[in-house]
Amino acid sequence: MTIKTNQTLDAKGLACPMPIVKTKKAFKDLAAGDVLEVLATDKGSKADLQAWAKSSGHDYLGIIEDGDVLKHYLRKTSGEEAQEKKHPHIVDNETLQEVRSQEVTILDVREQAEFAFTHIPGALSIPLGELDARMNEIDSTKPVYVICRTGSRSDLAAQKLADKGLENVYNVVPGMREWNGETSSIHN
Repeated sequence: MTIKTNQTLDAKGLACPMPIVKTKKAFKDLAAGDVLEVLATDKGSKADLQAWAKSSGHDYLGIIEDGDVLKHYLRKTSGEEAQEKKHPHIVDNETLQEVRSQEVTILDVREQAEFAFTHIPGALSIPLGELDARMNEIDSTKPVYVICRTGSRSDLAAQKLADKGLENVYNVVPGMREWNGETSSIHN
């Protein structure tokens, strides 16, 4: 079966947040009801594009895996429907550094490989795509600081946690890309 699309976006070889950034840009040129095919190789794009579509009010139609290429299909909704949400509680890396010694949960929503090579000691690793299934692992009595590489996936995860009733949830921006505090990895 051939899927009719209005435009194809090649995001192969790009890592988070670039597939989302390029998708947002492509959506500006689409009319309401148009379907965009996004070609990606980043496994994290499975959860990232679904979550972005949900938070922005667009429709994530589905995915077809073709070898190493993930073909995502998204439909642009009308302007009134599509209002991208952002999690209202944002902290910077310095604030996270200050509260690390307190009773908090640092939730890292990057993919497992990203976490393995560099992460904040004591952080809980739950990739964004696994968050719904593993929500019970998060201590809801402590403030939760959600981090990813740049703040995009963590924003989507923070929204999801807040929607599930967790209070004291903070998105850490700019995230691990600019983290200069203590880190651990599989090498130490």
